Amino acid sequence: MNLEIKTIKAMIRLFCKKNHVGQSHPCRDCLAVEKYALQRIENCPFGNEKPVCNQCTVHCYKPEMRERVKEVMRFSGPRMLLRHPVLAVRHLIRSRFYSGKRSK
Repeated sequence: MNLEIKTIKAMIRLFCKKNHVGQSHPCRDCLAVEKYALQRIENCPFGNEKPVCNQCTVHCYKPEMRERVKEVMRFSGPRMLLRHPVLAVRHLIRSRFYSGKRSK
């Protein structure tokens, strides 16, 4: 599974668990955000050379969904270091040091 897919799924699930108390699984709204985000990642015109979304030149999220994903990331980002440290560090490295080209 793509690292970006694992990361967004983990972030959405963490957000839902902490903000939608009583849910043993992601709620309908969070699943809709997850489904939308996964579709956007899979249909990205950059394919495997995809930058992290906040550094992308093509913003393919609808404004409403973009705000919802930002909310999830603002909440989950700091908490990812404790819950999913490998995913968090890899995402941080990609977002800080992405130059637009990957070495082959």
